[in-house]
Amino acid sequence: MQISTAWRRIARVFLPFAAGYYLSYLFRTINALIASHLSSDTGLGTADLGLLTSVYFLVLAVAQIPVGLLLDHFGPRRVQSVLLLLAAVGGGLFSVSTGFLSLLIARAMIGLGVAAALTAGLKSIILWFPRERVALLNGYMIMLGSLGAVTATAPVEHLLTSMGWRQLFEILAVATATTAILIYLVVPERSAAPSTASATLSSVFSDRRFWRMAPLSATCIGSAWSLQGLWASPWLTDVEGFDRASLVSQLFIMSIVLSAGAWLFGMTVHYVKRRGIGAETILAMVAVLFIAAEFALILRASLPSILPWSVVAIVGTATVVSFAVIADYFPPELAGRANGALNVLHFGWAFLAQYATGLILEQWSANDGHRPVQAYQVAFGLNVALQIVTLLWFALPWFRAFASWVGSISLDMSASAFEPVESVGLYENSAILLPRDDDAEW
Repeated sequence: MQISTAWRRIARVFLPFAAGYYLSYLFRTINALIASHLSSDTGLGTADLGLLTSVYFLVLAVAQIPVGLLLDHFGPRRVQSVLLLLAAVGGGLFSVSTGFLSLLIARAMIGLGVAAALTAGLKSIILWFPRERVALLNGYMIMLGSLGAVTATAPVEHLLTSMGWRQLFEILAVATATTAILIYLVVPERSAAPSTASATLSSVFSDRRFWRMAPLSATCIGSAWSLQGLWASPWLTDVEGFDRASLVSQLFIMSIVLSAGAWLFGMTVHYVKRRGIGAETILAMVAVLFIAAEFALILRASLPSILPWSVVAIVGTATVVSFAVIADYFPPELAGRANGALNVLHFGWAFLAQYATGLILEQWSANDGHRPVQAYQVAFGLNVALQIVTLLWFALPWFRAFASWVGSISLDMSASAFEPVESVGLYENSAILLPRDDDAEW
């Protein structure tokens, strides 16, 4: 009976919300594949294309906290179904738009319509499933949702051989509306806990530990979304010289890596935390690896391009790590609000990075439709510079602790030079206490 109940909850709660998140990821990444079609059919420039794609992230960032309030008040079933209907209308408008402004409005409607796609799913898991299963199901939710990025490569390319991008968005609009109706009719209702939004948000935004890790998480994860969601395609075409088939193949591999990344990070965090290692260490390692991959691209290292681009893809799912850090910083009753606050920065940075990259690339003239490698090196390089700054800021407590430790050893060694030899044994058995950093608990 228990197994039957569990599978009913999977079918009636988990899978409908996973379908909504899948569609949001498909909408997020599809412009990378249809970018050339959009440019040729509507006459969009590089900067216009960057703004059109990135406005999705801007709306997501602005909507995160209001959506969280709505989820607490009305529950995920009603909020997600209503918002997905708005996304369906936006998809339909996008399919018939011919000018930049109408395309921009349609893209913004899609972004607002999927603003609750992940948070509604995560909240439904908390409401309907045992606490010990929440982390596991969160990982599966993100993994299944990221399959939307897989669909936005080879499968969509296959569809584009028999239909245009406008017909494709008509199909997406119908699928989104169907999912909205399915969630409303199939998902059972369960009341949410009363909201304490004002107090918890104040607690999150006034916590200095949050402002240590949030800039690093945002600049890395947001940049990864920006690159895979749009600029990977122009880079591979303009810099690597890929033809259409090679481009689709590489984007497909990146999307597979992206999907596997959520599962990999979830297992890694679970493994290292059982051994007493904080999730901050993993976040720092992810940032170093991401910066190294970007340097490999910028410096044109003699590596297969799929290697650094796979790192870019996998960093896009490092939200699993960031949420684990948040769970270490805040008690359970604050973790949801803290995740929402962090998502504001994730989506906000993705918007800035995606739009700014287009503006920078626009400063170089195109030769036969291709931008020079120097344009991409400057655009990507500025992003990496900011990531390095946020990494140093994040690691500042470690630097302070190490400096204090080295200083305490030097003082002890200096003092021991004036003491009898017998005191060495006492020194070896003594404990050295490091000063506690008020900014973070590491």
